[in-house]
Amino acid sequence: MSSQNQGLKLIHQPDDSGYRLLELPPDLANLLESDAAPVLTLESSDDSAILRTPDKAYHLRQKNTSNALLLLSPKSSPDSADQELAIISTIHETVELDVMPELPVRADKLADTGSRGKWHEMFGKGR
Repeated sequence: MSSQNQGLKLIHQPDDSGYRLLELPPDLANLLESDAAPVLTLESSDDSAILRTPDKAYHLRQKNTSNALLLLSPKSSPDSADQELAIISTIHETVELDVMPELPVRADKLADTGSRGKWHEMFGKGR
């Protein structure tokens, strides 16, 4: 008795979750896959969001693409042996992480922010 492969049925079932794909640099992906994965934090800045690890910071930058990516989820129905895939989201944007350069440290061990002569910087030197 032979069986015919009917193929894979593809259905459209968006779930309105608003997915974004995040491109991780290899060093960050390795850090997150390690047994001692650190806690990451997100914070806002004037021009973008910032993802922080214990020793690095990354700018989050949205990139648009002309090629849509389809996010699929397996579906199975109890009354049918057919296999189905559901398109749960169509993604046109990805989020890229750019490493932020570290600010140089001055001789007095304060970060060099580029500003000069501010009261709180002068006050901090004498403490």
